[in-house]
Amino acid sequence: MLKSKLAAVMAVFIALLCSAGTVFAGDGSPEVDTGTTAWMLTSTGLVLLMVPGLAMFYGGLVRTKNVLGTM
Repeated sequence: MLKSKLAAVMAVFIALLCSAGTVFAGDGSPEVDTGTTAWMLTSTGLVLLMVPGLAMFYGGLVRTKNVLGTM
């Protein structure tokens, strides 16, 4: 029973993988919007700074021996 479920999942995965090329195919390369690209890079940088900042914030709310476990 487990093998048949695994085979069904793999068949669906392969079918989706094979059809992905037809879904994303276009008539040419889309133009790159520099404003959108700049905003995505800025947002990515902010999120990368947010993660350790949030860890330090929550680390300050617990006792010293529990800081590493909280981070």
